[in-house]
Amino acid sequence: MTVRTRVAPSPTGDPHVGTAYIALINYCFAKKHGGEFLLRIEDTDQARSTPQSEKMILDSLRWLGLSWDEGPDVGGPHGPYRQSERSAIYTEHCDRLLADGHAFKCYCTSEKLTAMRRHQIAAKQPPKYDGTCLSLTDADRAKLDAEGVSHVVRMKIPTEGKCVVQDTLRGEIEFEYAVVDMQVLMKSDGLPTYHLANVVDDHLMGITHVMRGEEWISSAPKHLLLFQYFGWEPPVLTHLPLLRNADKSKLSKRKNPTSILFYQRAGYLPQAMQNFLGLFIKSASEEDEKTSLHELIDGFDVHNISLGGPVFDTSKLDWLNGRYLREELDVGQFLDAVKAWALNDAYLTPIAEMAQARITKLSDLGSLTGMFFMNRIDGLTADALRDGVKIDQDQQRAAYTLALQQFDGLIEWNKEGVEATLRRTAEVLETKLKDVIRPMYIAITGQPQGVPLFDAIVHLGRDIIRERLRHAMELLGPASKKEVEAWAELLLKSASE
Repeated sequence: MTVRTRVAPSPTGDPHVGTAYIALINYCFAKKHGGEFLLRIEDTDQARSTPQSEKMILDSLRWLGLSWDEGPDVGGPHGPYRQSERSAIYTEHCDRLLADGHAFKCYCTSEKLTAMRRHQIAAKQPPKYDGTCLSLTDADRAKLDAEGVSHVVRMKIPTEGKCVVQDTLRGEIEFEYAVVDMQVLMKSDGLPTYHLANVVDDHLMGITHVMRGEEWISSAPKHLLLFQYFGWEPPVLTHLPLLRNADKSKLSKRKNPTSILFYQRAGYLPQAMQNFLGLFIKSASEEDEKTSLHELIDGFDVHNISLGGPVFDTSKLDWLNGRYLREELDVGQFLDAVKAWALNDAYLTPIAEMAQARITKLSDLGSLTGMFFMNRIDGLTADALRDGVKIDQDQQRAAYTLALQQFDGLIEWNKEGVEATLRRTAEVLETKLKDVIRPMYIAITGQPQGVPLFDAIVHLGRDIIRERLRHAMELLGPASKKEVEAWAELLLKSASE
């Protein structure tokens, strides 16, 4: 048997370091056993999936030094490798489940489902579908279909017994079927949910080992049941511990930068990031912590992964990156790295376009554009953030938080979206746009004015902007949970008016 693993990201945002961590594990496991590593794009969420996000995922994983034997960009015998291009395959398999009696049509409205779950929660029962539509007869379903009543397709779950999940790291995990939900497999728009598409694709693509995040443990009984319904051999399951912040909470962009692109833009070398993630999957020893992809593959053993959850310690990453800069690069290579990072036409041309009309001599470029070559703004203070700002400090904090919330929700990162975000922020706070622009300028550029703000925000990228606004909030006073909820409520209220 040829070992075949995969990574299957959704192109709905910036490429997460957690995706890189999972991909590295799957890659090392496959190559250690002479196998194959696949990349599949799970883009069934048509509202949020974008080609831009898919490209960023592929580019960031390649920057990290990973490649794949099959995928949407390299092809292969098991394609298509985008789920949006496999609809007919999922429909065929869903119809098979219906015909075999392993799935059923559900006509319940969203209002009815909401009321059902509220009742269950009030009764201190696990919220799940109660099986209402299981009692429908063929005649009932035919009548509802003839009337054009919308429906989804749900999987049937045994009413008694248990499912035993065999996990490489965790051993046997038991689930009572009584607490397993009758999962929706096909949505009313005819598109599959993750659960159906995932199982069908893993089988048809010959995946032998599924190594994924521990957040999918609760879905394992449903997936194993689907494999059983289809009469297929399930893959070996390994649920990996999630990356953690220093306080052991789940790694979150609200506490730390989580996008691979942030670390690329902030000036980290791909070898250092690869090495850093590799420390989470190698055995602890007295040996030097510098390692290579070849060494990670040769020494890979899934049992070296601690279930405690690896801590994403950026100080360790900084230390490693400094060593690579000093120890692995000669001056020529160092210069090449600098050029690849920022001193190239692709990065410099937009900066030149922004700066040309705002200088009187070339030496003005340093103070005007230096912020394009930083992570956080050096030397920024709370007093500097308040310099000349007309809105009060709490409004300023609200402006930063509201902008962050909206920036995170932008599907396309462009000037139009950025401008609309800041205009809406001003409207929500019932103030003038110019009174929001000045504090944004200071937080993002370190100056009260300079190059065109909207263009600068787009060019710096979502990740750097998020980090700078987070830094501004740290200086002025981090938002409490109550404040975040109140400001989010203002945003929702504004949207509904």
